[in-house]
This record gives sequence, C-alpha cells and structure tokens, in this order.
Amino acid sequence: MQKRFCVYALFLIACLVSHISFAGAQQEEPLSNSVKALMQKSVSDHAAPKLFFSNEVEAKKWLDTMSERLKKGMPDQNMREEFLRTVHYEATRAGLDPQLVLGLIQIESGFNKYAVSSVRARGFMQVMPFWVSNIGAPDHDLFHLRLNLRYGFTILRHYLDVEHGDLYRALGRYNGSLGQPQYPNAVVGTCRHYWSCTQ
Repeated sequence: MQKRFCVYALFLIACLVSHISFAGAQQEEPLSNSVKALMQKSVSDHAAPKLFFSNEVEAKKWLDTMSERLKKGMPDQNMREEFLRTVHYEATRAGLDPQLVLGLIQIESGFNKYAVSSVRARGFMQVMPFWVSNIGAPDHDLFHLRLNLRYGFTILRHYLDVEHGDLYRALGRYNGSLGQPQYPNAVVGTCRHYWSCTQ
C-alpha cells in the first residue's frame, strides 16, 4: 500500500513539474443517430451557469472550499470563481461529480485554458477537434470556457453510458487508453487527494 502511494505521489509530482498532460487521443467512433442527436442537443443548450445546491449557504461553502484549493492553479479570483461555477453547473447538468471533473481537468490540462496536446486536443478538458464536426457547429471554439467544459462533460457522460457506469473504463475511453490503468488511477487519485471526491 505504501509503495503504491509513493509511486502515485512521484507520478503526480512528475506531471506537475514537467507540465506533462495525459491529454487524450480520444478515438473517433461512429455514433448512432439517436446518440448524435442527444449529444448535439447537449452541447447547443445556452442556459446560464448556476450552482445547483439546496441553499445559498451550501453553494457558498462549496465555492469557497474549491476556490481555496484552486488558488495556485488559477490565481485570479474572478476567473477562478467563474470557472468553478461553470464546472459545477455543467457537471451537474451532465450527471457528473463536479469534484471528479476537477481532478480530470487537473490531469488533462493543469487548468490551462489554452492547452494544446501533441494530438491537437484543446482546452481545459482536452477535447479533440473532430467532436466539433461530429456533434457541434463550425463556429464552436474549443478554447471557450463553457463550450470546452460542455463538450468534455458531454463526451465523458457518453462514455459512462457506453460503459454502463464503469468510471475506470469511461476514463480510459476519454483518454484513448482503454484497458490501461495509469490514467483512470491518476484521475481518481487526484480527485480524492485534492478535491475530496468519493469516487
């Protein structure tokens, strides 16, 4: 157990120091018309971001806690709060744990809005450009905060549905490394360690 933790800790340090991202080579696969229509609808909705909590006290507590944890990765408070509100809204809307996707974003892009991988994946969620032609519109900019998150969360939700709720397999699909444990373990480990999620 201690050896596994040490390996995981060294792995995370290497990622943070070298700014290596796992930015995935999501695989382009044919989508059924019904799935494509559902995903198109999901990325095209223009509702205003808001926090989904039963009351304002809970919303403020979550925002303050996550904002403090994100301060090093995103120093500007206004930008940080807009980002967190959008993450919470879009993740909840897609049926995802907002803290899980914070872990995923940390691994994928290190919270760099303009990250581009060697395989051309873009933005916070490292979305591959082929998704725009598959489920989006020609004017969709994958560096736009809400659009990038919405695409990423829609894609992850799709993979969770394909994998019947198996998070590890869905994460492997998201990263283009299905069947390899490193990426899902890194995302879930980061989620638990930094963002206190229960996955």
